[in-house]
Amino acid sequence: MNLFEKSEAVKAVFQELEDESRQFHTEAGMGCISGCGFCCANPEVPASPLEFLPLAFDLYEKGIAEEIANQLSQEEKSGNCIVYRSQKEDVTKGFCGNYANRGLICRLFGASARKNKHGQKELITCKILKEQKAENYKIASSRINSDLEIPMATAFYTRLKDVDESLSNQYPVNQAILMALELVLRYKFYQEGES
Repeated sequence: MNLFEKSEAVKAVFQELEDESRQFHTEAGMGCISGCGFCCANPEVPASPLEFLPLAFDLYEKGIAEEIANQLSQEEKSGNCIVYRSQKEDVTKGFCGNYANRGLICRLFGASARKNKHGQKELITCKILKEQKAENYKIASSRINSDLEIPMATAFYTRLKDVDESLSNQYPVNQAILMALELVLRYKFYQEGES
């Protein structure tokens, strides 16, 4: 499988997750709060280059992949996600600048569960949702262990590993994006050289 095919395989995983999480959001009312960027304002969010291949190909098609890669390579310390557009007054408020090509971690948060040490499903979410949607959170937390379907985060991480295990190692978000951009730039350089 070449790099573009891997990116398409990642998109297929994302589409399946999108379908499952849409159903969960509809029934549970636990979607992220509009304009909240609390998670996005954390430079240590773990992500893999693989989950950002679709973003890297999109940025390449827009003609800005090299510029963004240069910008990221000059960061002395990890910054907030390069795609995140925060408000100047409050960095925890903002939006994703490329929502359609956001990573797996961005898609799972608030829309998936993990198993705890007792084998029970736990909703993966933040303190803001737990506080601002307290009643929905309480109901959803109970129902995901009885009658409410929810995507399991581990299943989707496993699906990504099946696409390419070496590219599914995790790094701080901007480092993962930079690695994805470098892979796509190299791939396109050699692909165009063969033409």
